[in-house]
Amino acid sequence: MAGAFPQKKKLDALKFSPRNDEDHNMITDPSTGIVQFTSPWPYHAAVERIKAALLAKNIKLFASIDQASEASAVGLTLRPTTLLIFGDPVKGTPLMEDYPSIAIDLPLKALIWEGSPSEVYVGLTSPDFLQQRHGLPHAPFAEVIRFFDTLLNAGDKP
Repeated sequence: MAGAFPQKKKLDALKFSPRNDEDHNMITDPSTGIVQFTSPWPYHAAVERIKAALLAKNIKLFASIDQASEASAVGLTLRPTTLLIFGDPVKGTPLMEDYPSIAIDLPLKALIWEGSPSEVYVGLTSPDFLQQRHGLPHAPFAEVIRFFDTLLNAGDKP
């Protein structure tokens, strides 16, 4: 699935264009299903603040994968990149029971990566994409997008 994640050139240029909310640093690319935010914080601060905010909302953090560290362990280099896997089994389990295919996308994931030392991004799967992909009657987890929008656009700027 080479097109499922923006290629380096596209990623670096931030050419997602179909839906861009300039006031909120949020860009949605319906062709990939990725909602992308610009972080107001440096990479490590963004990772830690997002983890803390999830935990403060009692959202279970299943895993935090430092992909750059894993690449380094096999002699490769990768820009700072962390994948957070999180969710609420109370909300996800009934969806998986009714729509088994959604289990491929649950728990939810947030990808945090550094485009450059002054550019940090956060990507999530669009609720509309999940709805379409799994034939759901409504877009699930819209509150997660609102949560990230609020977190990344309010509060303490560096």
